[in-house]
Amino acid sequence: MNVTVCQSCGMPLTTPAQFGTEADGSTTREYCIYCYKESKFEQPGMSLEGMTEMCTAILKDEGMDEESARSMLRNQLPFLKRWRTNTTDQHTESLAENSTASANPGQVTTEHSFSAQPVRYVTLPGKRLAGVSARTTNAIEISGKGCIQGLWNNYFASEHLPAPEVVRYGCYTDYTDGITGEYTILVGHEVSPNESLPEGLDDILLPPATYAIFTSRKGPMAEVVGEAWGAVWAWDKQSDRTFTGDFELYDERSLNPESVQVDIYIAVRQSR
Repeated sequence: MNVTVCQSCGMPLTTPAQFGTEADGSTTREYCIYCYKESKFEQPGMSLEGMTEMCTAILKDEGMDEESARSMLRNQLPFLKRWRTNTTDQHTESLAENSTASANPGQVTTEHSFSAQPVRYVTLPGKRLAGVSARTTNAIEISGKGCIQGLWNNYFASEHLPAPEVVRYGCYTDYTDGITGEYTILVGHEVSPNESLPEGLDDILLPPATYAIFTSRKGPMAEVVGEAWGAVWAWDKQSDRTFTGDFELYDERSLNPESVQVDIYIAVRQSR
């Protein structure tokens, strides 16, 4: 699935008819036709905040919750190519002002910084995860009618939880159409390949894969996870994604929900 997003408004570009155009009539996959025609932006004086409000209104008309849409866009748009030159440094500084001093100065990414690019790549063997799952889409989750928060609540209410220090996963798999279609979300933990599961727990098998790892800043869980996914959606290497299974990893840095740091593993092609 070779899907990119417009580097101005964040719209997924799934067909050539949506691509912007250059002065010579050729198309570009960097921008959509609504933002960019003949090598020029359609609204050259548009500010980042103006784009956020314009896109919020469009998403609201499409049935999404207004505040959820605005929050998503404020997390995503600053990392897009059109805006990041002038705004990403300011955005990162703003985030850092609201964070506390690092207790682990040797970490690749601390709560003082948040990279809009992967901090590293890693190849992992396959793994089996067990927990509670559901089918959903990004549009449903953004609308405020999603299921992900409920899955986390159900998982932690389960009688079959491992020890508190065991790594937890929020895993996204079985994609039907990349970032635009349905996928399965499973909230759970890793189990052995042959382990019998209690009634009520589902499992998924992740294949061996290479992952690009995005690491959030440290802060309230709802904030930092959304910011990290905003960077993933705005990443300029969307065509590298394989959609064989992505996951959020919650380890000892995530025990305090008000001071969470999470890694997001995005499956990518192995040619690196």
